[in-house]
Amino acid sequence: MTTPFDDNSHPVHKPGLFARLRGNFFTGVVVIAPLGLTAWLVWTVVGWVDSFVMPFVPRAYHPEELFMRYFGVESPIDIRGFGVIFFLLFTILIGWIAKGLIGRSFIRWGERQVDRMPVVRSIYSGVKQLAETVFAQSERSFEKACLVQYPRKGIWAIGFISTEAKGEIVRRSDTMEDLISVFVPTTPNPTSGFLLFFAASEVVELDMAIEEAAKLVISAGLVYPPERLPNVNPVTDVAQKLTASGKH
Repeated sequence: MTTPFDDNSHPVHKPGLFARLRGNFFTGVVVIAPLGLTAWLVWTVVGWVDSFVMPFVPRAYHPEELFMRYFGVESPIDIRGFGVIFFLLFTILIGWIAKGLIGRSFIRWGERQVDRMPVVRSIYSGVKQLAETVFAQSERSFEKACLVQYPRKGIWAIGFISTEAKGEIVRRSDTMEDLISVFVPTTPNPTSGFLLFFAASEVVELDMAIEEAAKLVISAGLVYPPERLPNVNPVTDVAQKLTASGKH
């Protein structure tokens, strides 16, 4: 029995069993996929480093030999990471030696020998300059994220400010402003892109971090960073408004 006060015009339909299972499945995929892909990528990279480094390590120090020596049985799982550890220790040792007088003298002697090889010196020079740019501790690879109009006016693209242009680039440009070198990445692979030089007035710096801008590029505009609202104290804000309007 119904009354005039009963509203049955919009009955509520609960989702069925299949709809609930489908929703739970997609929720599980969202949770598992990042963890699984991250674990797989780390496992693959570590295995690749091990396959390259372990042939140079004495057999007695291989994880299988150590496991057999201390436990008396073969390892039931694939033990990875020893090559990464040896690589890190070896790199630290080489860096420590290179900072000393003997190491610097040996490096200068080696570079003089490389300079005598026509093809090798070009490859070595390019790789060295790239390594110094990427791994230099005194300067960051990119300073800030920015917006630039590319490939034409009215179309905006995300870029990364690297440095101010110098040398011949500045002398031969027909602008009176300072030029800024901007790397404009491609989507969804931000490692490729274009090196462009813009006048300083044409570059709009962004507040978002470089990592957040990179996520925006990789996701093709689907992952936006959260808005950073300024921290405003209500009491201070009201006092400032009253002072500006001449009220006390």
